[in-house]
Amino acid sequence: MLDKIGIAKRIAKEVKDGYYVNLGIGIPTLVANFVRDDIEVEFQSENGVLGMGPFPFEGEEDADIINAGKQTITTLPGASFFDSALSFSMIRGQHVDLTILGAMEVSENGDIANWKIPGFMVKGMGGAMDLVASAENIIVAMMHTNKKGKSKLLKRCSLPLTGVGCINKIVTNLAVIEITDGGFKLLERAPGISVEEIVSSTDGRLIIDGDIPEMIID
Repeated sequence: MLDKIGIAKRIAKEVKDGYYVNLGIGIPTLVANFVRDDIEVEFQSENGVLGMGPFPFEGEEDADIINAGKQTITTLPGASFFDSALSFSMIRGQHVDLTILGAMEVSENGDIANWKIPGFMVKGMGGAMDLVASAENIIVAMMHTNKKGKSKLLKRCSLPLTGVGCINKIVTNLAVIEITDGGFKLLERAPGISVEEIVSSTDGRLIIDGDIPEMIID
């Protein structure tokens, strides 16, 4: 079973040379720490940063340099800063190659719920709705089940939707799963996790085709 770091490491393998990538808050922000050194990637944040680097070491934080989740970040040589209007024109104009988001729920047809739990106060949906409406390549980073052990991969989302039919792939602490016309397709399983465990933890339809390989993280 993976922890949050393991999920981020596995997703980092999906990042290709030359990509422009938007990282959502939570687990996705960790991905920047694990991208291969031999490729060039530009990380974009919807609050107006292009060229984000890894998180700063303790004591080296700059309170004026933050991501959309208000976390202090570093920037790489050549990084630029701009207003949110320009940032969202990049997103809406489909200039971002890969979007990585956290989620509360994902349905078997690729719907995502990640911005609101009814009854709890939220400050807003942030940039998530623009991202899922515009992006063509979206990976979700999430835990497979909630704190009560109930699946977060569902036949149909129960929470307010952020986007409909927009998710391509999910990486959880248990598995790598692709969204297909027939439902969730199991591609890889986490180290030490059996297919049976993944089946029992998935509420939506899970397609299993042949032997399922174990993830390679490092």
